[in-house]
Amino acid sequence: MSEKIGVMLCGHGSRDVDAVREFNTLAAHLKRRLPQYEVESGFLEFAKPIIKTGLDALRDKGVSRILAVPGMLFAAGHVKNDLPWEINSFAAANPGLDVRYGRELAIAPKLLKAATARIEEAEAASPNTVERKDTLLLVVGRGTNDPDANSNIAKVARMLWEGMGFGWAEIGFSGVAYPLVDQALERCVKLGYKRVVVFPYFLFTGILVKRIYDWTDACAQANPGIEFLKAPYLNDHPLVIDSFIERVGEILDGQPQMNCQLCKYREQVVGYEASVGAVQAGHHHHVRGIGTDADHHHDHDHGHHHGHGHHHHHDH
Repeated sequence: MSEKIGVMLCGHGSRDVDAVREFNTLAAHLKRRLPQYEVESGFLEFAKPIIKTGLDALRDKGVSRILAVPGMLFAAGHVKNDLPWEINSFAAANPGLDVRYGRELAIAPKLLKAATARIEEAEAASPNTVERKDTLLLVVGRGTNDPDANSNIAKVARMLWEGMGFGWAEIGFSGVAYPLVDQALERCVKLGYKRVVVFPYFLFTGILVKRIYDWTDACAQANPGIEFLKAPYLNDHPLVIDSFIERVGEILDGQPQMNCQLCKYREQVVGYEASVGAVQAGHHHHVRGIGTDADHHHDHDHGHHHGHGHHHHHDH
């Protein structure tokens, strides 16, 4: 009898209903592409189902091995600490199961091609013709307190800048890290380019992506002499789905190599020396499964202050 394998797609989760819908769409793509496996998905925070619910579902379907894939671009605290804690806790409670953890999407040729396609979409939608050498590319990342993850945004920006032939590239972050998008846009304006393409290097929409576009609109209004283009984020581009399929394959081959060279939890990275050897612990107990804005019927920023759960149903 052949081994029954399950794939668990682990999402970040969001209060934003659109973000949750997009993640579920991606999970549905993955399910279609992997008919030979049981596929479930879940979220670290806010949205339901939570990760443990998905893992329990796979166990209840009789799988003998679970391949857990982070549905995230970069390895910061979530991928290095929170998800391993969730996966390890489940594995410890289910010693009869072979539970394996994969790596984040990271910087890969397919994702850079998907990013290129999104930027080209924005250019094609403009009625104006501006040469790339007269265009500045602003790549925006989520922003974390992990310099290794933040540095990936700089690398993505450089690869796209050189690969696509832009005149210049800048980076910005939607939160936590410097410079924030509004500060980055101010700097872009001073550099004198005819066009600025703002590209959120995000998988899904959400409060942060919407904020990036709002900041761009405000800057465009204040600087009518410069054209600002808002490029779409990655979302379920076919090459993004291909990248997830590759990550699943890596776990099966026993090759999910997360880049640990500059990991602040393993090496003494300048300014973060105290983080070495930090305990792997989940940080999301207080927001796990508490619901999205659709449940709360109000908008609020990224302060975690809700300690109540709501029933929220998703089609899987």
